[in-house]
Amino acid sequence: MKRRITDELIRWKDSPRRKPLLITGVRQCGKTYVMKAFAEEFFERVAYINFERETRVRELFEYDLNPERIVRELGSLYFGYPIEAGRTILIFDEIQECPKAITSLKYFCEDLPELHVMCAGSLLGVEIKRQSVSFPVGKIDRLQMFPMSFEEFLQADDGKKYLELSSSREKDVPIPELCAVPLEKAFRNYLIVGGMPAVVRTWCETHQYEEAELEQDRILEDYAADFSKHAPPAEVPKIHWVWDSVPKQLAKENNKFIFSHVREGKRAAELENALIWLKDAGLVYQTELVQTPSLPLSFCADAASFKVYMADVGLLRRKAGVYYRTILEGDDSFTGFKGALTENYVQNQLKTKGYEPFYWRSGNQAELDFLIESRGKIVPIEVKSATNTMAKSYRQFCRKYNIQTGFKLSLKNIGVNEENGTTTVSLPLYLIQNLERYL
Repeated sequence: MKRRITDELIRWKDSPRRKPLLITGVRQCGKTYVMKAFAEEFFERVAYINFERETRVRELFEYDLNPERIVRELGSLYFGYPIEAGRTILIFDEIQECPKAITSLKYFCEDLPELHVMCAGSLLGVEIKRQSVSFPVGKIDRLQMFPMSFEEFLQADDGKKYLELSSSREKDVPIPELCAVPLEKAFRNYLIVGGMPAVVRTWCETHQYEEAELEQDRILEDYAADFSKHAPPAEVPKIHWVWDSVPKQLAKENNKFIFSHVREGKRAAELENALIWLKDAGLVYQTELVQTPSLPLSFCADAASFKVYMADVGLLRRKAGVYYRTILEGDDSFTGFKGALTENYVQNQLKTKGYEPFYWRSGNQAELDFLIESRGKIVPIEVKSATNTMAKSYRQFCRKYNIQTGFKLSLKNIGVNEENGTTTVSLPLYLIQNLERYL
């Protein structure tokens, strides 16, 4: 399964200003697979260490953090061959299990910059805080990895030809049904399956929804087990409460996250750390409110008003208990959560593209699903789960803030409309990966 991050790894490998690379991301999003596949393709030798499994290797970091000694002893005592710059890549996996290895990255950067060093870890943000690790600020390159995007899912599921066709056409020309119908079907499958690599692999091998759901259940169980393993005991029940509350709060008409709705009688001060833990673990994303937008959006965001989305739309669907046939066939009683699921999908896709989305609300009168920054401009995005693209709040926002380009994402085909100085692009949800073409 081709992952987009591989292109970024190639750029890192070839950069003359390269530093040790740290890959972060939610557990089971494919970090180990990508590192190994990349290393085997581009290097003669791969010196791979998993600190969780190979506990003895941690001892080599206890004496001192001299990278030349560490590399020499790893080569002679562990691998049985020399670790040579330019020919060998050194990979530290599950690096959170060896805090001194994290600190050593500073010295690999300073004293052995010619050696390619790549690292990853599960729940790294959580463990760094818990163990008070001396983090090598400014001495590493970082990449964040996400579950597979819809584009990656489609490529894995033999849909690459549809992506190529949709991307090669003129930007304002609707795509033919021959392409639109299978893309919409794949989009619905993605809402069911999501982007966790193990689930996608199971789906591609079987095309059985029940088999994919068994894999989703296993991942959700593993995440729940992580709460008890890695979180302070006093926080474990609170993390469960917040985690269970995310689908419920997204489904509400006003899907702002409200701590008092998590557990009766509980206040924000009691639950904030639990939400922070889930964010540090990469399991949820927080999208903040902007009431008076100006650049940069992060400077005018209200950190006290936010929505919380799950990192994978398939896990959200499964955790919410939505039957897969409801996604495929539709149901009038499903309308409310369908909107939340679609919104979560868009938020995830924007994150994989490197955008930090916000949302806009003007009192109780108007709300816009997402705002992003692109090339020094504010770009509004309205999300609809069906073909209806009527959007009063979107038009109000564009007029008020003199917006040049905005988007309506729905199941409606491609269309470009000019109104009051704003170019509005109607883009199908299954073509969100083409958004940058219009910007």
